[in-house]
Amino acid sequence: MANTLEHIAIIMDGNGRWAVKNGFSRSAGHQKGAQNVLDIAKAAKELGVKYLTLYAFSTENWKRPKEEVDTLMNLLRQYLARDLKKLDKENIRIRFIGERDMLAEDIVSKMKDIETATQNNTAATLVIALSYGSRAEIAHAVREIAGKIKSGDISPENVDEKLISDMLYTKDIPDPDILIRTGGEQRLSNYLLWQLAYAEFFFTLTPWPEFSAHELKQIIETFQTRDRRYGKV
Repeated sequence: MANTLEHIAIIMDGNGRWAVKNGFSRSAGHQKGAQNVLDIAKAAKELGVKYLTLYAFSTENWKRPKEEVDTLMNLLRQYLARDLKKLDKENIRIRFIGERDMLAEDIVSKMKDIETATQNNTAATLVIALSYGSRAEIAHAVREIAGKIKSGDISPENVDEKLISDMLYTKDIPDPDILIRTGGEQRLSNYLLWQLAYAEFFFTLTPWPEFSAHELKQIIETFQTRDRRYGKV
């Protein structure tokens, strides 16, 4: 029996290294990587993947040099205004998760517009983790639960795995079946720590700008050969 596959999460790594290797600026690498989002989102939909979550910008990325962060934010503005709208024609719903209060107001406004415009699309869902950190997400969930206990809405005995999951940004999204990290690194980098508990991990040397629909298909085919026991015999 084939493994159930609903959700793929990707850490899009290697944009800067790809640029340096090919004699381009780091900003050019980020632009090339942004272009690849459309191709991979379409490919995932065609391969029957219902949810694709992409790690676009972490809370730790704010610590990068200001010039690079400003470049990334300006690229994001362009991307929100132009490129992501193309996925609406593909019947793909777009959602964002992360710490929105750290982003500029005009960026947050564009994010809301895209979410509203695509909210009724049904072919697939693209989730973009933007200004996202999993530990901050879990801490937010704990605060929400603590508030409910303090107000008497729930008792400590009510706190279980489902309640915690329901307090996360991904509360109505199934946990990822596959995690892919491009660019050669083999770590989670504070990404979906709770949700990836039983995901199958794939690390590829391919930098994100070169990651292709063909390689995505190969990973899915390998995933189907894995024995997923979830702790059972």
